[in-house]
Amino acid sequence: MTDYQIRISDEVGQALLRGQPVVALESTIFSHLGLPSPSNLEALNRCTSAIRSFNAVPAITAVLDGVARVGIDQADWPLICGPAKKVGERELGLAIAQRWAVGATTVSSSLLLAARAGIRVFSTGGIGGVHRGAETSGDISSDLGALAQHHVVTVCAGAKSFLDLPRTLEYLETLSVPVIGFGCDFFPEFTVREGDIPIPARVDTIEQLADVVRANDALGRKGGILTCVPVPEADGLFKLFMDDVTEMAIKDATTKGVTGAAVTPHILKFIARATQDASVKANLSLAENNARVAAQLAVELLR
Repeated sequence: MTDYQIRISDEVGQALLRGQPVVALESTIFSHLGLPSPSNLEALNRCTSAIRSFNAVPAITAVLDGVARVGIDQADWPLICGPAKKVGERELGLAIAQRWAVGATTVSSSLLLAARAGIRVFSTGGIGGVHRGAETSGDISSDLGALAQHHVVTVCAGAKSFLDLPRTLEYLETLSVPVIGFGCDFFPEFTVREGDIPIPARVDTIEQLADVVRANDALGRKGGILTCVPVPEADGLFKLFMDDVTEMAIKDATTKGVTGAAVTPHILKFIARATQDASVKANLSLAENNARVAAQLAVELLR
């Protein structure tokens, strides 16, 4: 009989048993679907190091040889930094049943795996959301439904700037997902330094953020919480510039007939070229910063 159990690494399993802080990470950002090589490996090193600097344990999620994994040993890092198939929550069972060699987990599948493992905090770059033109295409990321369903706090730099951000926030409200700005009054736009869309609520310290999590727990809410952290100012890109680049990227994708799951990687690569990799530098910075905030939250929640 095939074993469909989630495999938790020894380090992550021991940390959970001992009540130590653990932070889940997706693997799409570290694969060829996310950042170009060697920036993807740099991101992996920076994110895991940031988490460990607060004595927390990083738990990278992925599917390797048909096994859903929570916690990837460093010896297997070359696997997740190479070519991979994108695995959202919808594809997770398929990837396991069909024994995919390397499946890079997205936000939605990572949230499922983190919740099943008992991990409360998850760090990523920017979430997916409602795509522009969704009123006709119906293109809405499964990330949003997963945020509502799984009892995990997600720390991110808002949503990717090429999405329909007002509708993304509205959809999160429809799903009753609390959206918290960490040190900001605006909804962060991924690599953009400042946004202009007001965020529903703001906290300024890890303790205040942990209080929000605890209050939701006390109410018996089973869904997740979205914590939005702006990209560090020194590495963020100016909004007017990025708005122009984003419009060009979307037009390029439309002209070339790029649709579905291929849209995000295509646009990210276009933006990287158009900004001469300034967007990659910003992506690295925000991913590391999010991991740092997530680790502090994981520590605080165990006090």
